[in-house]
Amino acid sequence: RIALLCFCLCISAFIQAQTTDAKAAASAKRDSMLLKKLNDKGTYPLVKGNQFCGVMPVDGITEKPGANMKYKLLFNFTAGTNDSIKVKSANRGLAEIGRIINLHIAAGVPKENIELVIVAHGKALFALLNNEAFKKQFKADNPNLAIIRELQSAGAKFIACGQAMQFLDINKDGLLPTIKVAVAAKVELSTYQLKGYAMFDINED
Repeated sequence: RIALLCFCLCISAFIQAQTTDAKAAASAKRDSMLLKKLNDKGTYPLVKGNQFCGVMPVDGITEKPGANMKYKLLFNFTAGTNDSIKVKSANRGLAEIGRIINLHIAAGVPKENIELVIVAHGKALFALLNNEAFKKQFKADNPNLAIIRELQSAGAKFIACGQAMQFLDINKDGLLPTIKVAVAAKVELSTYQLKGYAMFDINED
C-alpha cells in the first residue's frame, strides 16, 4: 500500500508539473503575440514604463466617454509573487494599471479628470518595497520603481494594507516613502467605493 501510495503521489506530481509547464508555455506564447502587436501598432498616451501598458488604436468609434466627467478609479492590487526568480521581473499588475489609465486617455478622458487610488495587499506589497529592502530580501534591484514613479506622476495614490504587512513581515520603513499605510485593505476598498470610485481587480501577475 505504501508503495502504491508513493507511486500515485509521484504520478500526481508529474502531471502537476506538466500542467504548470504547459500553462507557462501558453502564457509565454500569448505574451509574445501581444507584444508583437503592441510593437507594431501600440500607443502609450501617458504611462510608458512597461511594454504591456500599450493600447491599440481603434477605427470607427461610435461610443465615447464623457470628457467632462470625473473618473475615480480604484485598483484592488493583489498581483504579485515572492518567488525569488519571478519577483525580479516587473510586476505585470502595475503594467495593467498603467494600461487601464492609458485606455481612458486614449478614449478621450483628460488626464486631469482621472483620480487614481491603488490599494495593495497580499504579495503585491513586495513590488512597493524600497530598493534597499527589496535587495536585502531578493538579492536584486526592485524592477518596479520606474513604473511606480510614473503612476504617481499621473496622480496615483498608493495605499498598503497593514494587515498584509504584518503577515508578510514588511515594515513601513521597508516601503517606498511615498506609500500610505492603512489598517486594512478591505476597509480602504469599501471606503473608496462608498466615495464613488469604480473598482478594478488587479490580481494576475
